[in-house]
Amino acid sequence: MSLDPVAAPPRERPLLSRALANRSFVLGLAVTVTVTLVALISFFWTPYDVTDLQVSDRLQGLSLAHPFGTDHMGRDILSMIMIGARNSIAVAMVAVGIGMGIGVPLGAWAAAKGGFADEALMRANDVVFAFPSLLSAVMITAVFGPGAINAIIAIGIFSVPVFAGVARGAALALWPREFILAARAAGKGKVLITVEHILPNIASLLLVQGTIQFALGILAEAGLSYLGLGAQPPMPSWGRMLFDAQTRLAVAPHLALIPGLAIVVTVLGLNLLGDGLRDVLDPRLRRVR
Repeated sequence: MSLDPVAAPPRERPLLSRALANRSFVLGLAVTVTVTLVALISFFWTPYDVTDLQVSDRLQGLSLAHPFGTDHMGRDILSMIMIGARNSIAVAMVAVGIGMGIGVPLGAWAAAKGGFADEALMRANDVVFAFPSLLSAVMITAVFGPGAINAIIAIGIFSVPVFAGVARGAALALWPREFILAARAAGKGKVLITVEHILPNIASLLLVQGTIQFALGILAEAGLSYLGLGAQPPMPSWGRMLFDAQTRLAVAPHLALIPGLAIVVTVLGLNLLGDGLRDVLDPRLRRVR
């Protein structure tokens, strides 16, 4: 009498295979890489000098010489879009770095410490979240003056509680787990456990949150620049381009359409990338075929 062999558990596909099979991840990555390459190229080359004003060429439409046309001062819009991408990415990247660099250690520390420290951090987060982040960033830049540096600080400050809350919640879910209890039984302290076990296990969640905050940072930078509180002329900015175009929509709608599309496409690409990363990295959302 023969016994049926025990069915082996299905093998999980490799990470790269899962990522390439996820359409949101592939599309978001393609858009993000394209915008990043455009920003990097702007460090070395742009079709025209954006500080060179050619009033005789003002408000030109799309042409071979100017694929995206020119603005009200005769500047090439394609060159301004390229440099605007560089500024938006730089501001959002540094701001997210500030938020992650301060917020993640705070959240992990609160989860490990517990008690009064944990409660104090959560109440501080509630106070910060009670104020709309963009309005608070406007207040900070209005008090300390407009400019890219102050915009970075303002956006970074309001990214801190987001990362602190995410890191705390994820870390609290891990502390009762068996492998953490085994590490504590082996004599490891809370700091060592946090560094060796907690942070590596929540890194994927923080990466997904980072892409989302990156998109929000680009939107915040565009909003501040639109209000005149971000990057200052003659440095181009997508938000500033929208502000300059609002009084010329009837004459030259491309002045607002092109930077607006740049913001939409970039933010959409980052959101798709974040959704794809969540689907690929979160084991609860994986579907083994």
